[in-house]
Amino acid sequence: MSERESMEYDVVVVGAGPAGLATAIRLKQLAAQNDQEISVCVLEKGSEVGAHTLSGAVMDPQALTELIPDWKEKGAPLNTAVTEDKFLFLSETGARATPEWLLPECFKNHGNYIVQLGLVVRWLGEQAEALGVDLFPGFAAAEILYTDTGAVRGVATGDMGVARDGSHTAHYQPGMELLARYTVFAEGSRGQLGRQLIDRFKLDAGRDPQSYGIGIKEMWEVDPSQARPGLVTHTAGWPLDSDTYGGTFLYHLDNNIVVVGMVVGLDYANPWLSPFEEFQRYKTHPAIRPTFEGGKRIAYGARSLTAGGLLSIPKLCFPGGVLVGCEAGMLNASRIKGSHSAIKSGALAAEAAFEALKAGRSHDELVAYPAAFESSWLYEELNKARNFKQWFKKGRTVATLMTGIEQWLLKGKMPWTIHRTKPDHACLQPAAECARIDYPKPDGKITFDRLSSVFISNTNHEEDEPIHLTLKDPGVPVSVNLAKYGGPETRYCPAGVYEFVKTETGEDKLQINAQNCVHCKTCDIKDPTQNIVWVAPQGGEGPVYNGM
Repeated sequence: MSERESMEYDVVVVGAGPAGLATAIRLKQLAAQNDQEISVCVLEKGSEVGAHTLSGAVMDPQALTELIPDWKEKGAPLNTAVTEDKFLFLSETGARATPEWLLPECFKNHGNYIVQLGLVVRWLGEQAEALGVDLFPGFAAAEILYTDTGAVRGVATGDMGVARDGSHTAHYQPGMELLARYTVFAEGSRGQLGRQLIDRFKLDAGRDPQSYGIGIKEMWEVDPSQARPGLVTHTAGWPLDSDTYGGTFLYHLDNNIVVVGMVVGLDYANPWLSPFEEFQRYKTHPAIRPTFEGGKRIAYGARSLTAGGLLSIPKLCFPGGVLVGCEAGMLNASRIKGSHSAIKSGALAAEAAFEALKAGRSHDELVAYPAAFESSWLYEELNKARNFKQWFKKGRTVATLMTGIEQWLLKGKMPWTIHRTKPDHACLQPAAECARIDYPKPDGKITFDRLSSVFISNTNHEEDEPIHLTLKDPGVPVSVNLAKYGGPETRYCPAGVYEFVKTETGEDKLQINAQNCVHCKTCDIKDPTQNIVWVAPQGGEGPVYNGM
């Protein structure tokens, strides 16, 4: 067995998204300002920085301006300012616009930018490297390392060149240990290591269960006559039923590029529901379809988002490390934004880590980070939206009314707090008790199937490697999921990873097409028995999103 090599840093960051890169940049800024030497590295499981980044995205520049005040001069790709907001309530054939004066502040985007977040992240990576941060794309952190006293002391990357049967191929390379005085976990929604840390250190004790959504997105090059750069449109209503949390976005960038997507809350009850097909159906609405006629779909992707809000944010620090960004649940679902909060949380964590390093500390709890968060504008913003997701469990009509009262009338200063008690995976009803949903076949012009969609996500995994979608009990998919819930994994997965096939003896069997996986982690979240556990495949694998 080959010995793992190790490297030592002051701070190791897991994940090169907005939160992780903001942490690294702020640490290096503080080190330069105080004439200190601080070594920082960032691990990224994608093949390059930004390869796995996918978001709407409308970006509030506040946190970026605090982090890099001269971002415009430095060429940050925030090029399309929002010029118009629309919010539509859809019925099957109609669309009712909300008057602008009735829109709550959380739905107004004056001063914000429509961005391709993958390009913003790539630019942040360049800023980090210019400051001396070591960036390691193509390396997936697969294991948490602990000191003898149980504090986090770093991570190990996964072994490369392992065959499906566990044997070592000719290309085998053992993983590497990255040791640090503090480790920052910025893996994004439902991070593999983050969920282990939450469990080990009981970071969610006393918090509401976390709640998630799946976001599915396409990028289109539209007919120039349909392009309206700066237009932001959100919709609620059709095609989702009134008991299902979700909505859509339609953002017009420059150069005839339009991005369109749907978010579906993973607390939905009907196992026959397919978020992917609901999204395809949405594009056929009479108010939406004209945007895409004569256009060309050029990119596709999906990812989960951590949407429980302030009441579900776990304890942010533990011996030797912290959680930042979507890993910690910093998304503001009411504003449909998370990149600004990710950057802010990373900067706050960096400031706490810097003070600890300056004092010669290591492997202890950075309690200054949650304290700084609780006195920040980000906490105030998330506190105003703390009930947003909870209202939707009472139906869309009540949710719309109460969101209006809380955000428009009370300006987020509510005297009440609503708590959730049930995790998303516990919300599915038995298939026999729910109405089946028959989805129309795709037309290949406006609507598409999963496999043609995965193809344009540039997803790739080695055929002969261990399957990274692991089952605690291989019998459960057939005996429970198929028997009781109608095999929901075949519908909630947006990439065609899961299918039930017949064996030679005529028995049902779950087939896992792991090479299709776009790393959205919906299966890890929504599986009703929590039998599916997503783990990182070899570094560099998965989708390659070009500026999604």
